[in-house]
Amino acid sequence: MADPFGFMKYDRKDNPYRPISKRIQDFEKMEVDISESQRRQQAARCMNCGVPHCHHGIFYGGGRAVGGCPNDNLIPEWQDLIYRDEDKMAFDRLTLTNPLPDFTGLVCPAPCELSCNEALNGQGITIRNNEHFVIEQGFKNNWVKTQGTPASRNDFKVAIVGSGPAGLAAAWRLNQLGYQVTVFEKADKPGGLCMYGIPNMKLPKEIIARRITVMQAVGIDFRVNTEVGQTISAEDLKRQFDRIIVCIGAGTPRDLQVANRQLTGIDFAVDFLTATTKKVLKNGPKADQSLAGKRVLVLGGGDTGNDCVASALRQGARSIKQLEITPEPPTTRPDGNPWPEYPATKRVGYGQKEAEAVYQQPITEYEKTITAVAGEDGRLTQVTIQKVKNFQPLAGTEEIYDVDLVLIAMGFTGPQKAIFEQFGIEQVTEDYRTNDEQIYVAGDAKRGPSLVIWAIREGRLAAQKVADSLDKIEKRQVI
Repeated sequence: MADPFGFMKYDRKDNPYRPISKRIQDFEKMEVDISESQRRQQAARCMNCGVPHCHHGIFYGGGRAVGGCPNDNLIPEWQDLIYRDEDKMAFDRLTLTNPLPDFTGLVCPAPCELSCNEALNGQGITIRNNEHFVIEQGFKNNWVKTQGTPASRNDFKVAIVGSGPAGLAAAWRLNQLGYQVTVFEKADKPGGLCMYGIPNMKLPKEIIARRITVMQAVGIDFRVNTEVGQTISAEDLKRQFDRIIVCIGAGTPRDLQVANRQLTGIDFAVDFLTATTKKVLKNGPKADQSLAGKRVLVLGGGDTGNDCVASALRQGARSIKQLEITPEPPTTRPDGNPWPEYPATKRVGYGQKEAEAVYQQPITEYEKTITAVAGEDGRLTQVTIQKVKNFQPLAGTEEIYDVDLVLIAMGFTGPQKAIFEQFGIEQVTEDYRTNDEQIYVAGDAKRGPSLVIWAIREGRLAAQKVADSLDKIEKRQVI
């Protein structure tokens, strides 16, 4: 490393968030970039530790949880290059493994940072913010388009079904290798949950649009408003393309199992967030008052629930309550959760912090859920809340709560089964193959709900498997 003692010279400095009083007035990006000189100092904090846990995924919890980077990003290398002012080389090293750092540089929870050796006695070095800096340099200097342009073309055709991070990563890599790639997306804009599931203040939609524009410029074709089984059939895709990668995500939401679930005012979080983003795209980022006077209850305490809290707050909600069915996490690492695993400790999300500042009290209640709903004239008016133990309601703990909107953010159960059925997918292997040699599956559709960086890894590796399978066929060069 250029300065192996940088972590001793410079304090950690993250990109700060705009003040709560300001940022809740709009859906603009929350983070503010620090200066270039400060950013290079932050990169200098990456030490020559010799055993960099940051850039290798450490799996635990049955293989579902990870510490470090599951995508094996070469973090110490490009950190050093940032400090040396070698941004082009840093860009090349970063994008060697991560083709979409413009996404992860803003929304990744960065398990790499908490697995950093410096995190043993400090906070770890900044990685996500530095990644964001590198890709912004890449777009500013046109390195992204240059890198994505293939040296030559063959006439093999590959279809990508779904344009979330797995689909985009697969499309980018296959196009680099010279394949003719077409991405099919059922929504009106590409991006998957990055477009309509993550709010604009976390991932501005112009960031996604910029990426799609570059992908189109280097030869990738996007077909939006196109759903398999509706506007195009699986049989048509199989006839038209040599290989198909299904990257439809795990978008089937877990539902609330209560009587009167059909009442107006009980919505899935993803539908609420989609509608919110569409309003932002249509009307601009200024916060509206569409929930003025409304009492909102968010069911689920994860990232999606946190996004719902923040979005409802920006729409003028009169009050917000959040229920989480699991116990309140500890403030220190529990036994059996040592470094470099990601700490299973309590975290207060940005939306929760905003709501607590506005309402002057905590909004999240643990080990509680909704057990009944009631309404008038087909519209929700009340819910019954009960305490739970081991996910089971406790008798005698019923509490009636007046509410106008319930947002179900209890996670996702898996991919849309109808798509799998149409393609005849009965088995998916660890190397992205299926029982049909023409069809591959990657991303959350394969492994279940997970992080954006996981989806990128899956898309990139699935693309390589597809390329390997087509390499066995004599390549047909485009003249």
